[in-house]
Amino acid sequence: MRASPLTARAKTIWRVVMALIAAGVFASDRVTKLLAERRIHDGDVVTVIPGFFNLISTKNSGAVFGLFSESTASWKTPLLVAVSVALLVVVVLLVIRTQNVQWQTRIGLSLILGGAVSNLLDRVRTGQVEDFLDFYVRSYHWATFNLADSAIVVGTAFIAMQVLFAE
Repeated sequence: MRASPLTARAKTIWRVVMALIAAGVFASDRVTKLLAERRIHDGDVVTVIPGFFNLISTKNSGAVFGLFSESTASWKTPLLVAVSVALLVVVVLLVIRTQNVQWQTRIGLSLILGGAVSNLLDRVRTGQVEDFLDFYVRSYHWATFNLADSAIVVGTAFIAMQVLFAE
């Protein structure tokens, strides 16, 4: 189903909604990272749901889900910052230029924007990102992540679902 043209007022409302979603993701991620840093010491594990979910405090100097975190290359952090900035520019341009797209795309872009800005701020400030959500089943652990990572993945899923299942 194709989106119908929006009035100027509707476009403004959608842009405000998108900004609020991005700001909400950013603020939520900042607060939860701060709480994790202050209340969970390195090496500590706080069991939330035994056998499934812990809170831990880890620093990720790599990319999403810890990719390249073991690399000691001096150019790693500047490269990750540059790639993040380039991708953010693309997302911001998409947000600005959104005309007649489905609501799923608008929500997805907003989630991605809020999460990406928060993780970029960490990377610029300290060269690493605070991760604290640890999900697992038996001995299988998913990569530790944070709310910004979740928002980026969910936002991408919103866009992918809209693209894949659009009529």
